[in-house]
Amino acid sequence: MSVTYVDVTQDAAGLKQMLQHSKGERTVPVIVEGGKVTIGYNGGG
Repeated sequence: MSVTYVDVTQDAAGLKQMLQHSKGERTVPVIVEGGKVTIGYNGGG
């Protein structure tokens, strides 16, 4: 499995992508796995 970490405080494009996946929610982590998006630890975002 490949993992990519993005520091959204330093990467504007990464922040934009995170907000698209999270529908504008500014909660981390946002984990995208096989088309499934999990927001926050254990999906509690």
